Amino acid sequence: VESRLSYTTVTNSAAVHTKTTMKTAIIATLVGSAAAFAPSPVARVESSLSYAKELDSMAGVSNEVGGKVWDPCGLSDYVPADWARRAELSNGRSAMLATVGWFFPKIFGTFDSTDVTTTDPIDAILQADPQWWCQFIVICGVFESWKYNQEMSGKSFLGGAAPAVDYLKLWPEDAAKQEELKLKELKNARLAMIGIAGLVSNHLLPGSCPVPPGF
Repeated sequence: VESRLSYTTVTNSAAVHTKTTMKTAIIATLVGSAAAFAPSPVARVESSLSYAKELDSMAGVSNEVGGKVWDPCGLSDYVPADWARRAELSNGRSAMLATVGWFFPKIFGTFDSTDVTTTDPIDAILQADPQWWCQFIVICGVFESWKYNQEMSGKSFLGGAAPAVDYLKLWPEDAAKQEELKLKELKNARLAMIGIAGLVSNHLLPGSCPVPPGF
């Protein structure tokens, strides 16, 4: 009897040990499988190009920004300064034209047209025939191509070289006056971008910006 009990005890212990070992193996397998699908740790790479030093020597630092470079979002660490200035001037010049276009029909009226008859700038965009927009896009492409060719020939749209467009001969010979003119254009461009944004905002949300009545 004792031998049978000892045999039974040993057999049960072996069975328990075997089950425990199998469970451990299964759990280890599952954990290993889950780890295979887990994202592997990737070393974080800092991408800082440090263009702030170039901004120090560029026009645009004036009283409005406290006499120092204003870049609260740190975009100059990721965007080349020359490219950012080109984009700023392009958008600013477009905003100046847009501001003139916003006020012109309300003051002088519209051209003789059968498709656009409103003085509301937003409504006029929707009234314009799609063919007009196609022509506008083609003209913009022609202008951009011409600008590129002019820059390839050594002329500039940013200053610092012979201007590509100067029909009124406003570009001075004196270096100090050139810097002054660049700063004036930049200030007007920034003001126009803020202005057209305010006009559009007030149009969509009346009373949201201090805009003269009727505009």
